Amino acid sequence: MALFKSFFKKNHDYVPSVPELTGDLNQPLIQMNKIVKTFKNAAGEFTVLKGVNTSFSRGEFVGVIGKSGSGKSTLINMITGIDRPTSGEVFIGGVPIHTLNENQMSVWRGRNLGIVFQFFQLLPTLSLVENIMLPMDFCHMYEPGERYDRAMSLLRLVEMDQHAEKLPTAISGGQQQRVAIARSLANDPPILVADEPTGNLDSKTADAIFGMFEDLVSKGKTIVMVTHDSSLAKRVTRTVLIADGEIVNEWVAKALPTLTHQQMLAASKQVEPRRFEAGEVLIQQGQASENVYIVTQGEVEISAQPAKGGEEVLSRIGAGQMVGEMEALKNRLATATVRANGKAVEVLAMPREKFLRLIGESEGTRQAMEHLVRQRESERLRPVLAY
Repeated sequence: MALFKSFFKKNHDYVPSVPELTGDLNQPLIQMNKIVKTFKNAAGEFTVLKGVNTSFSRGEFVGVIGKSGSGKSTLINMITGIDRPTSGEVFIGGVPIHTLNENQMSVWRGRNLGIVFQFFQLLPTLSLVENIMLPMDFCHMYEPGERYDRAMSLLRLVEMDQHAEKLPTAISGGQQQRVAIARSLANDPPILVADEPTGNLDSKTADAIFGMFEDLVSKGKTIVMVTHDSSLAKRVTRTVLIADGEIVNEWVAKALPTLTHQQMLAASKQVEPRRFEAGEVLIQQGQASENVYIVTQGEVEISAQPAKGGEEVLSRIGAGQMVGEMEALKNRLATATVRANGKAVEVLAMPREKFLRLIGESEGTRQAMEHLVRQRESERLRPVLAY
């Protein structure tokens, strides 16, 4: 322990000035603009991220998902500063971290980000409590006399305080990950970034670790986590799906979950955001619609005029659902009117012919929609047939 303290006194008395996070609650906590990342090797250049635009809000628990090689880890490395963008901007709490030099970035990262790695990355020659004190010493956070007590309180938080003086090799992988989470909280950062934190753990331990993350989010932390575990991904606040270095539109992924990631990416490039004011008609009964729509904000009302006259409200559709797809699949005029209900509605519009081409490439999606039609017909819910 004495050698540990001597090392940091000798090497880290100088702490470079770093900017502070701003408290503007109206802005995303993390904003990534037009991020391109190209790696060079003996075989040439390879672009991993291709103009990524995405953001993360305060208090979110976001899962970053995608196939191996899609760019997940590189994306979060842009947040941590482990990698720098070839072009583009990364703002965290108003700080342009892509402009910080290496010394500034190291200290800024230590004060504002907690990082949890798949392989724990605990220093093998330091005890567990010393591993947790390390970020505090490095960034000169908390008074020296407070650091040990704080490290012990974090070990208690993850139920590892009884092992405080052990070396990492003396405990299990699941226990090491608990300690790694405690270390990530050493300087009380507002953001935690985790790269496959449960990838090497059994399902029971992974569930316990995930529960710890959920508890941290409930206490105000923002967590961005790469995961390949689909069961855990369902428990986050929001998912960001990345395919071939590009972000899939989250509403496309919700509305068409049976498409492949590549098909979702293609669909994301074929939709156009639109806004309809309260009462404005998206689809008119008796007419053909040029588009199918995915509702992203607000609600649409579906109504029909029976032969006896008047108008009957059949259903209301909210965010993440489609309208117009059954009309397109059945190649018929609309048998109901779809309009913005109560207030303005935001949607993604996809041309009918592009939608049909996409569905033609996905038998699973076609079958899912046909099943939905049969289900709603049996429940005497007309709106799906009326789109």
